[in-house]
Amino acid sequence: MAAIRHTLQKNVFLPSDERLVGVVHVTKAAKKKKQSFLCAAVTNEKPVTVTVYKVKKSDKGDVYKKQRAWPLRDLKKVDGKDSDKEIAEFDLYFEKVHKWMASSVQEKHSFISCLYKLFTRYLPRLQPNFINISQEHLIDASLQTDTASVVPIIDSIEGNEYQALSSKEETDLEQLMNQCNSSISNAELFVEELAKDLSVLDGANLHSLLASEQQVSDIMDLLERGIAEAENIETRLDKYDMLLQGVKDYMETVTEKDTLITVQTTNRTKLMQCLDSMIQKCDLAHQHQKSLLDGDLSTANGVRECAEAAIALNKSMTVDLDTSLYKMTAVQDQMKLFDKLKATFSKRLSHHLNNLFIHLSNAHEASSSSHTLTAASVESLTLPRHSTMHKELRMYSDLMGWLRTAVPTSYTQLMKLYSQSVGKVCERELRQFFDVARMMLNSKMAEKKLSVAGLPSVISQAAAQGLSSVRSSSSLLSTADSSDLRSSTLDLTERSKFDTILEKMLSEIEPVYFEEEKFCVQFFGFKQAEESQDMSPVKRAGLTDETRMLMLELFPHLEEDLQKFLDVSASVDGFFSLYMLVRVNQHLVSTQETGSSFGKVLAACQLQTKRNFDKFMKAQIRNIEETKVSKKSRCGIISFVDNFASFAEQTENIFKDSNRHSDLEKWYVQLTHTIFDNIVRVAHEHGKTPPEVVMFENFHHMASILSQLKLPCLEAEKREARQKNQDNQAAYVTIYLGRPLEKLNVKNNHDYYSCFLQ
Repeated sequence: MAAIRHTLQKNVFLPSDERLVGVVHVTKAAKKKKQSFLCAAVTNEKPVTVTVYKVKKSDKGDVYKKQRAWPLRDLKKVDGKDSDKEIAEFDLYFEKVHKWMASSVQEKHSFISCLYKLFTRYLPRLQPNFINISQEHLIDASLQTDTASVVPIIDSIEGNEYQALSSKEETDLEQLMNQCNSSISNAELFVEELAKDLSVLDGANLHSLLASEQQVSDIMDLLERGIAEAENIETRLDKYDMLLQGVKDYMETVTEKDTLITVQTTNRTKLMQCLDSMIQKCDLAHQHQKSLLDGDLSTANGVRECAEAAIALNKSMTVDLDTSLYKMTAVQDQMKLFDKLKATFSKRLSHHLNNLFIHLSNAHEASSSSHTLTAASVESLTLPRHSTMHKELRMYSDLMGWLRTAVPTSYTQLMKLYSQSVGKVCERELRQFFDVARMMLNSKMAEKKLSVAGLPSVISQAAAQGLSSVRSSSSLLSTADSSDLRSSTLDLTERSKFDTILEKMLSEIEPVYFEEEKFCVQFFGFKQAEESQDMSPVKRAGLTDETRMLMLELFPHLEEDLQKFLDVSASVDGFFSLYMLVRVNQHLVSTQETGSSFGKVLAACQLQTKRNFDKFMKAQIRNIEETKVSKKSRCGIISFVDNFASFAEQTENIFKDSNRHSDLEKWYVQLTHTIFDNIVRVAHEHGKTPPEVVMFENFHHMASILSQLKLPCLEAEKREARQKNQDNQAAYVTIYLGRPLEKLNVKNNHDYYSCFLQ
């Protein structure tokens, strides 16, 4: 067993820096063929760790490996099976029961005794129950010297078990052999001599003992006194241990109490902090409560104090507290008080603002009705501003913002009341405004009728055609006589005045709409919309849908009235559609830059003016196509060709610096081609003048007009007119003169051409 113990220590435990202190050869109780070793080992490093290993020998060679390990502190119970009978079976209780059978009873008792001593030395508080084992075996088993016994503590075994003799031992052995040289061959003689020497030594020892009896007695007395003193010291040490154990227990109790006091102090501090925070957050100053209940809402200072109190109330009501704190009676009572204050103040505020809206709208309506608009001049065409009413209401903006968050129903009702009361005022003012604008337009047309009625009788037919109440096809290109030129001269003044009226109207409506929109955003606390690349200009400016809905309620008929006015103006004179297209577009661009929702109204009007413009240009084309020339006299320059220059000049003046010029250029091309086609038509329909003469004369005039206009969009048409002029001139010379005009004398050619043109 010693050789196995040495092998296990060297090969298994020494590499892991452990010492083998106990080993037993065991087998499983149910599987006796599978043999292994239970080893108890301690670490060399401190703190010392004790572990029970199951070591098994491999099938190939003398190699031992650790198969399983259990910390000794996990051992709950040791069962020796029977304390009266000598049996080799025993059980170890770790996380489960392990049943073993030792190779001998002595090995079993030695290993269990080793476990007992290891617990006593290293784990006294965790000592398990040793049952069915006699106390003698636990204490004395390790003292037996059988070769199979377990050595409780073994030192590291290194090297070979053979120990060589020292030099002194060799000398003594040589002397003994020399003295007995003659008896080496005779063993019996040698033994006798040794026995004689031993008896001599025993006698000497006995004599010495008898001689030192007194000394032995003294030594025994000293030993007894030493034992008594040791017992006394041991007793005192036991007392000290008991005292120290009491001190230890007391210190542990003090430590526990100190820990509890620390935890209690920490909890109390946190509780006080939580309560202080809760009180600060849920507290509302007495002055604020007084302002909410009895604050003056008619003065600026009173409104400011009420706004501060309302904001403080909202902050206290929306405080972020732990859910458990809301179960406290004090918090619930405080929240009920806040709800009562909120209900009382919101009702009082709603009632005050309700009366204020009605009073201000009535006062504004009374003041605006005293100033009646007249159609005397364009300067008198004004739209009343709402700045006074806005100034009175602006100080309530913070309260409306609080009402929007705290009481949404009251906020919605007030916004609806404002839109109704102020909307009626805006509707009445705009209706009167548009009526005056239409009166101005009608008065200008009445003056025009009177001036045309006083014209000579030579143009009476043209005047009769131009005095109808609806002139959807008013044109500079529609007639052939000179009366249209004078009528057109009159139209220029009237159209310029219409442009002034339209500009005045848009300039009056736009600031009123902007001021109202800006006030509504500020007063009702509308939030700005988040910007996005794919948003419209109005949304990118920050206007929300609720802002646009409120403006629609305040100005419900603005878009309709403005479109009606534009339609009526276009029906009075189709040429007005050109001015409308330019003016509306200018204001639309400026409005989109500001981001007002008024841009949506102007955008709808822009579409309407574009339709009227296209309708007017189609009427010009239709008039050109329907033009009839008198066949009683020779045909010269056709009326729509002659009037195209003045038409283009007027349109260019109207569309100067306008970004809608591209729309006009498209119609320029269509008008030019229509004129070209109808020159050919009129030339073939007229019987007195050769078609070639009519065509090259009118195409020559068109080429001259297009050259004077210098429009890039008509470059191709200008070249086409010159080419047609040359082609028809060459055709006339070929057909009617019989020889090329270029071969004539220059002077004769000039004289003939002059006579021809006359």
